[in-house]
Amino acid sequence: MEAFNVVAALMALAAVFAWLNHRYLKLPTTIGLLVISMVFSLALVMLGAAGVRFQGLRDLLLTLDFDEALLHGMLGALLFAGALHVNLDDLAEQGWVILLLATVGVVTSTALVGLGSWWLLGALGVGLPLIFCLLLGALISPTDPIAVGSILRDLGAPPRLMTTITGESLFNDGVGVVLFLVLLGIATGGHGSEATVTGVLQLLVVEVGGGVVWGAALGIVAYGMLKSVDNYQVEIMVTLALVTAGYAMAGQLHISGPLAMVVAGLLIGNHGRRLAMSERTRERLDGFWELVDELLNALLFVMIGVEVLVLAFSVPAVVAGIMMIPLTLLARWIAVSIPLSALRGRHGLPRRAAEILTWSGLRGGISVALALSLPAGPERDLTLTITYVVVAFSIVVQGLSVETVVRRLVEEEPAEA
Repeated sequence: MEAFNVVAALMALAAVFAWLNHRYLKLPTTIGLLVISMVFSLALVMLGAAGVRFQGLRDLLLTLDFDEALLHGMLGALLFAGALHVNLDDLAEQGWVILLLATVGVVTSTALVGLGSWWLLGALGVGLPLIFCLLLGALISPTDPIAVGSILRDLGAPPRLMTTITGESLFNDGVGVVLFLVLLGIATGGHGSEATVTGVLQLLVVEVGGGVVWGAALGIVAYGMLKSVDNYQVEIMVTLALVTAGYAMAGQLHISGPLAMVVAGLLIGNHGRRLAMSERTRERLDGFWELVDELLNALLFVMIGVEVLVLAFSVPAVVAGIMMIPLTLLARWIAVSIPLSALRGRHGLPRRAAEILTWSGLRGGISVALALSLPAGPERDLTLTITYVVVAFSIVVQGLSVETVVRRLVEEEPAEA
């Protein structure tokens, strides 16, 4: 009953905030929901400090298990919905760029943010152990496909650029989650003797490779089922079962559920939609998953906003978060520049692609959820506050300006031949 009450409260807030944004602010939906949610939460905090109590509502919102709800509930559906409309041929054309960005880029950014934050936070007098700095790097480095997809959906950028941005954000999310879990296991002693270079590489191969293989298997089985019937209700149920049961089983198998959902979504969205569905089913299926995507996005960004209520804010932590913003942007720029330089002349992207990918590399709910999954302690409180500050800046500042910045950079520099 308590879980139902939380969902009901979030749905009500999402509906009211979406109406307020559409009626008055007229910001992109995700950004507007986040801004209004943050203002609402801060108002509750200030009213509480002034002696006005909304204890029932606050207590209800505090029961929200954000990381559990996102990482083990919403994420599979959001990633599947995001991958459903990505053209596989376009993705394959940019395959090497996306592969390098999602692997070398994430690892490079994790190392740079980790080492840079270790030095910076030490200089600010709020230092973290190196392993927690690397965890901070791992959770903040991947771009969030949910944030990127919802904000850049209508951006009129070159097709190759949009494919690269979307593809990278879908795959580096899965790689980033795996890298975070490996580092978390090392930090907490969860991997025991496996905490060696060889052991870590084996875990990465199993998690990533297993997720890709499992996603392909799910997609193939679902494709066969879809092709054998022509009933849109049944076919929607098949895709829904693929996401819910397939994601849950990936967790049981200790492989990457996010990557499995991306691969399955790509297969169903391309071969499944083209070869196994009637026109009527395609329309109904697209409508269903677009609605799911919009609804879960609305809930997600409201959840990010109300997380202000659970943060242990302190001035040093907020200052550290602000100081981390340029560091994460610099690390992102270096991390994308390396793969692009290695493929110079062969990626077909604008000459200013590194800057474009840097500014469009938005962070979102996944970073906050991973920070919330850290074990309780002062390290978690500091990491969570820093993450929240960086994510809020990313969604609000970068999100509101990304279209203008990308258009300007694309116009300034012609695409490479």
